[in-house]
Amino acid sequence: MIPRPTAHIRPLEAGDWGAVEEIYAQGIATGLATFETTTPTWEAFTASRLPAHRLVADVDGEVLGWAAVSAVSARPVYAGVVEHSIYVRRTARGRGVGMALLNALIDSTEAAGIWTIQSSIFPQNQASLRLHEKAGFRLVGRRERIARRADGTWQDTLLIERRSRT
Repeated sequence: MIPRPTAHIRPLEAGDWGAVEEIYAQGIATGLATFETTTPTWEAFTASRLPAHRLVADVDGEVLGWAAVSAVSARPVYAGVVEHSIYVRRTARGRGVGMALLNALIDSTEAAGIWTIQSSIFPQNQASLRLHEKAGFRLVGRRERIARRADGTWQDTLLIERRSRT
């Protein structure tokens, strides 16, 4: 068996947008990752994510995945609570890229004093649920019929969170 190169986790830069957008589109196409039906523009993406916590997994110059967080509220009392997204290139899934990104994101947010990372995951996305469970996330609850998919069908989500150890 040929050893897999280790992904280098680094800050997401504007020059990564083409690869990040492609990976995001792959996630959208699965129907398991998001309610979104199209990728945002770079301007919309960067405006809605905290700059200090946008990461990519890079192997030999190829971006294999990305992770980023958004503030959940502008209220100061929620300054330590973020919502995250994580996407892995279709050809890199199951290779540890997601775990490397998630661990780096946890390290990044904890170093910045963030005490809760949360996300909503479709119940059908078992791979994402397993990944997050391995990283110490817990199920908070099920949000039934929280929103409609583009085809008009209602979709549940599972709210998960990870509390900082500090």
